Amino acid sequence: MNQIIEALYQRKSVRVFTEREITKDERDLIINSALQAPTAGNLYLYSIIEVSDQRLKEELAVLCDNQAFIAEAKLVLIFLADYQKYYNLYKIAVNEDVEKPKLGDLMLATADAVIAAQNSVVAAESLGIGSCYIGDILENYEKVRALLQLADFTFPACMLVYGYPTQQQIDRVKPRRFKAEDLVFENRYQEKTAAEYDKMYKGQNENYEYANVARKLHDIKYNVEFRKEMNRSAELYLKKWQAHE
Repeated sequence: MNQIIEALYQRKSVRVFTEREITKDERDLIINSALQAPTAGNLYLYSIIEVSDQRLKEELAVLCDNQAFIAEAKLVLIFLADYQKYYNLYKIAVNEDVEKPKLGDLMLATADAVIAAQNSVVAAESLGIGSCYIGDILENYEKVRALLQLADFTFPACMLVYGYPTQQQIDRVKPRRFKAEDLVFENRYQEKTAAEYDKMYKGQNENYEYANVARKLHDIKYNVEFRKEMNRSAELYLKKWQAHE
């Protein structure tokens, strides 16, 4: 197993950091590794906001479901799907009315942003630096948009926090992943039967009963207020994106 693959297998979310600082060289490597990611048409349909202001980190920690560790991270990056820069560029270059970005443009830009984000995660892991995705950046549309001064054709695809993990985090066992046979289909999509769900979850833990797992997931991940807020905010981002069509 080479070093890159080993880093992929070892990487897990880190939510408790030591006081050790991330050096400028390490920060530069993480960001420049993100920039090496595949990007549609070599357009870089994303931008990165580095949150260095401690007050801003603390506000984001509150807005992202009161997760205090966000404010304690040594590096915070927000990866934006960004078509605003190209819309502005085209208006300048063409010097006439330019068609405004559509939803397909948003989806492509979001893919660009997340691919770049994952590159940064792998780079950080190779340096011994932990990371955690913060999906809650999608919530609280009005406040996040104002706080980050987001333009109409930008979208916070994801936020990442980085820092050196504590020994407890290093020793913590990574949750078992599903097997390839659970997730990989040949030639077409295949819906699972109850028996296949049972096998899938018993592969994670032989004591799991898929129905019990599903009920728990429904109660803590699906039928919850933060998901409702995420969807409310996501719809507002989409409406803003489409408002000029």
